[in-house]
Amino acid sequence: MFLNIHYPTFADMTYEEKLSKIRSQMKADNVEAYIIPSADPHISEYLPKHYQCIPFASGFTGSAGTLVITQDFAGLWTDFRYFEQAAEQLHNSGFELVKQKVQHAPEYIQWLKNKLDKGAIVATDEKLLSVLLGDLLTQQLSLKGISLQHKDYLSSIWDNRPALPADNAFLISEEHAGQSVSSKLTAVRAELSNYGAEYHLVSSLDDIAWLFNIRGKDVSFNPVVLSFALINQDHAKLFIHPGKLTEDEKVNLLKSGAEVLPYEEIEDALKLIPEQSSVFIDPKRNCFAYAKLIPASVQIIKEINPSTHLKAVKNEVELTNTREAMRKDGVALTRFFKWLEENIGKIKITERSAATRLTQYRAEQEGYIGDSFNTISAYRAHGALPHYAPTEESDAEIKAESLFLVDSGGQYFYGTTDVTRTIPVGETTEQERTDYTLVLKGMIEGCKVQFPKGTCGYQIDAVTRKPLWEHAINYGHGTGHGVGYLLNVHEGPQVLNPTPTAIPVELGMITSVEPGIYRPGKHGIRIENLVNTIRAESNEFNEFYAFEALTIAPINTTIVVKELLEQSQIDWLNAYHALVLERLSPALNEEERQWLQNATKAI
Repeated sequence: MFLNIHYPTFADMTYEEKLSKIRSQMKADNVEAYIIPSADPHISEYLPKHYQCIPFASGFTGSAGTLVITQDFAGLWTDFRYFEQAAEQLHNSGFELVKQKVQHAPEYIQWLKNKLDKGAIVATDEKLLSVLLGDLLTQQLSLKGISLQHKDYLSSIWDNRPALPADNAFLISEEHAGQSVSSKLTAVRAELSNYGAEYHLVSSLDDIAWLFNIRGKDVSFNPVVLSFALINQDHAKLFIHPGKLTEDEKVNLLKSGAEVLPYEEIEDALKLIPEQSSVFIDPKRNCFAYAKLIPASVQIIKEINPSTHLKAVKNEVELTNTREAMRKDGVALTRFFKWLEENIGKIKITERSAATRLTQYRAEQEGYIGDSFNTISAYRAHGALPHYAPTEESDAEIKAESLFLVDSGGQYFYGTTDVTRTIPVGETTEQERTDYTLVLKGMIEGCKVQFPKGTCGYQIDAVTRKPLWEHAINYGHGTGHGVGYLLNVHEGPQVLNPTPTAIPVELGMITSVEPGIYRPGKHGIRIENLVNTIRAESNEFNEFYAFEALTIAPINTTIVVKELLEQSQIDWLNAYHALVLERLSPALNEEERQWLQNATKAI
């Protein structure tokens, strides 16, 4: 899944006027460069409107990027996923696109070192920097004698800035979560003891949501709540706008060992951490400004949040409920695919209207809360843009030819889904059919792999890519990511990508497998299933794991070049489709069952 979200429009002044006002403030403070990251004080991937600073300043709405402003240059540093989008959105903004070579790499730091002289001042809002990035900036710039200062140059020029969200949150019961708040706190405290940490600051919203069994709607598509947590061996404090919870919910949390305090009091709480004590923080998920509030004598232990690992391994209740969410999602997808097949070329269908129709089918399912991300509904050449989401201007009509890619997901009260299918909607070319089959081969290989305990994501990534590599084809994004339980559709710590991240794929982890082929100007193909890690067998060599298919939805086989598939891949596909038919048929009417039976017939 690759996510875009809807950003508000900022029509109060032109982007060039905003840039001029920022530069005036810089000049007054003798600041030579100003950095605007894509983040909030929780270092979230997707942001509440209040913190959508890059769209406000430049018009760029991609989910990854950094603006850097000097008196004679303003640039957006972003990676290949956004080159085309950025070039279009930055037009006449005063900002230029700077193409990063490596995804997520802060390559602008070296540019600043090369451009600025010794003694220069670089400024940024340090609430929008992770501890990791703040430390890196400080260390690298200091090598050139350049200092980093905290400045906020946006608030003073941002008229009618959206307020922080005030929507109510809600607690999910132990029955639905599979684990109580108190037992989760006990598990986290055990990990803190292993590190010798007395306190633990948690800023990442999905970790807090999991830890306190709390959900909300402060961020589009991600059911999280703006909050902080400070935990020690005796107390847990949840800093949240008090009006978001009822008095009964606050009492329930207190009984579980968590005191609810006002959101803004986190700053004072950090300043009051006892001298000479120790605090555990995740350097990637906490902000630089708040880490600097911790007294200097306090030892800071920097590691991944214990809750990130604990959350990734789903318990049996979460897995059982997720299977039910996947079944309901499969019913919605089946109805959508049937509708598309029967109406393409007969009525006008556009990328946006198709996405709306799919959401309608999901909304008919019991327990549906909303989409888990903005649907990627991409026809023909738009499919070659992995992050594409149709706008009013780009909305293409889906005609009875070529390929249509739809990457979508739902939030259900009992799970989160994410699935991609590429659908032939008419005549296809030989290249399209070959590419489709190779992507299918890669997806099947990734889903049917058996691997020894301790295997990491980059090893499974290579297995998935091998069928494409054999034809000298590759794709620029990762093969897979973790998925939450009624939480973020992007969840760590496991990831399937080429980076040699030493995090094993463990039992109970839900992960996507989603290879693709993208030919600019022609077509894009991606096929994605979610899988759960299960035990396969144990022997004298090791304990071996495998993947259980969680996604239950038909995969189009009408353009498969069967000769390119190995028998084991054909067997996997036929067995998967038999499972899809078995699981979905009871929820379908006779006409829908007949359609699905034909769509899932063995090849």
